[in-house]
Parts: sequence; C-alpha cells; structure tokens
Amino acid sequence: MRVLRFLLEKEFRQIFRDPAILRLMLIMPVIQLILLPLAANYEVKDVLIAVIDHDHSTLSRRMVEKITSSGYFTLTGYTSRNEEALNLVEKDKADIILEIPAHFEATLLREEEAPLMLSVNAVNGTRANLGAGYLTSILQSFNQQIRQQWLRLPRMPDQPQIEVTYTNWFNPLMNYRQFMVPGIIVILVTMVGSFLTALNIVKEKEVGTMEQINVTPVKKQYFILGKLIPFWVMGQIVLTIGLVVARIVYGIIPVGNIGLLYLFSSVFLLAILGLGLLISTYAQTQQQAMLIAFFLMMIFILLGGLYTPVESMPPWAQTITRFNPVSYFIEVVRMVVMKGSGFSDISRQLGIMGVFAVVLNVWAILNYHKRA
Repeated sequence: MRVLRFLLEKEFRQIFRDPAILRLMLIMPVIQLILLPLAANYEVKDVLIAVIDHDHSTLSRRMVEKITSSGYFTLTGYTSRNEEALNLVEKDKADIILEIPAHFEATLLREEEAPLMLSVNAVNGTRANLGAGYLTSILQSFNQQIRQQWLRLPRMPDQPQIEVTYTNWFNPLMNYRQFMVPGIIVILVTMVGSFLTALNIVKEKEVGTMEQINVTPVKKQYFILGKLIPFWVMGQIVLTIGLVVARIVYGIIPVGNIGLLYLFSSVFLLAILGLGLLISTYAQTQQQAMLIAFFLMMIFILLGGLYTPVESMPPWAQTITRFNPVSYFIEVVRMVVMKGSGFSDISRQLGIMGVFAVVLNVWAILNYHKRA
C-alpha cells in the first residue's frame, strides 16, 4: 500500500504541474455546458415561408396571418407569381412555398373543401420535415376554427368533435435544455476519463519514464491503480462542476437522489478509465492514442442517445448501443434528474456498467506487460 500511496502522490503532483490538464478539467466543462445546450437544439423556428396567393380573399389573408403569428414562420415573400417564389427557394430565402389557388374561399364555401399546395425545400431534411409538420398543424387548426364558425349555417352538418387534453410529465414546459444538459455532462465526464488517462500513460512512454518504472519492483496492478484513481477523482470533480453549472445557468435541479448519480458515475468512471488504460497499452504515441480515443468517442456520442433516441435507431445500431457504456449513463442521468428514479430503477444499468468496469480493467491489466 505504501507503493500505491507514493504512485498516487506522484500522479497528483504531475497533474497539478500541468496547467493544460487543469484548464481541461475546470474551464472546458463550464464553457461547453454554457455553449452546447444553446446551440444543440432540434426545435426549428423562423422557418422561411413564401406565399403564392392567387385568391387574395379575406380568408386567405386570415390564414397567412395565423401562420406568421405562430412564431415558427417568417414571411419572406407574398406574391401571385410562381417564378418569384421559386426564385426565393433557389436563393435560400424560403424553405416552404404555400400556394393558395384562385377562388379558394368560394370553393370552400360551395364544396366545403378546397386544396392547398405545399412545396418544401428538402435539402435540410430535418428542417423540411419539422417545418412542413408545423405548417400542416397550423392549417388544420385554422380549418377547425372556420368550421366552428360555420357550423350554425344550415348547409354545414353538425359533426361530433373529440377534445383531447394532455399533461407533460417530467418536463412540463417541454424545455429542450432539460433533455440535453444531462447528456452533455456525461460526454464531458467521458472525455476527461478516456482521453486524459490514455494520453497520460502514452506520454510516459514517449518521455522514457515508463522504462524506469518497468525496471522497478512495482506490481502492474499498483501501477494501473496509480494511474486510475487520480483521474477517477477528476471525473467526479467534472461531474460536480457540471451539476453546479446546470443549476446556476439553466436552473436544472435533479428530482431524484443526487447520490445515485455519484454512485453510478463511480462505476461508470471505472469502466471508462479502464478503456483509456486499455487504449494506452496498445498505442505507442500520443497521436495514436488520441486518434483511437476520438474514434471511439464519436461512436459513443452518435450511438449514445444524446441527440436521437436509441429506440428510433435501426436494429443493428440498437445492438451496438448495448455495448456502449455512455448510452447507459445518459439514460440513468436523465432518469434521475428528470424523473426522480430510484435505485431499483437503475439497478439493471448499474449491473451492466459493473460488468463493463471489470472486463475493461482486467483486459488492461492483462495487456500491460512490464519490460526490463
């Protein structure tokens, strides 16, 4: 144990001597937690719309006013010529074209239905789908309003209506940052655990201190623990900083027991640090370690459920996420922070993470060979 204590003392001194590591640990999480949730937002607003109005009736103008007053659309063109509207799309000044045919109001009054034409710029598929969905919903609401106004007319049959009421659970205000911030905290903890651990050992290989350690009687288990424990502590510090920033900047307060977050993060960091140590046993230079860690990090982020739900992924991608430790931590953080889940709710994810921790660290220890 004295050997382990000396190794830990050496590692902590080495960490605190390097200002770059301290900046990564203290400044990077704050900046990223402030900037990323503001930028990473799937809510589409200010969709540019051009209207081709061949009718110029009172009803068509009311419909356009309802669309522009919704807050989701910005009217960039109001014309009766198709060429002008298409020109706006080609210049990226319009995302959607709404074409109102001639005699729209008269046709609706006479036949009780009238067509509308939507043309959507689908270069950005996400923006196109959401924009068209918003517009369709607004037009349906407008259609419902005018039907209610005309129900008293004898030629409009009185039809039964179903009124739906709903309640938003766990995120009543539908705040996207409530969903994103916990996931970003997980990514920051993962980056500190995997990147810094892998680079730390490989750096010692490059400067030659690894050869000096290899000729000492220090057992490799103690050496691995000496490398793992300091970055485990740093990961917990990053988690604490993330939770503080989330509370101060975004007002996000965990509904559940915060101790469960630290319990799960403790096991999660053991797994991620084991992965970083494993990378360092294969890499010979810091560049190799960084490229391997970056490759794995991209997979962890894209297949971790940070931006898109795991359930909406193809079956083969869902299978890969089962071997992604980040996906389990993101799921647990959102469960505890937003739903107030207890220990029994996260026990399955905790058990799986424990398996990850054992497998990766045992693999790293077995793959590390002391050479005289």
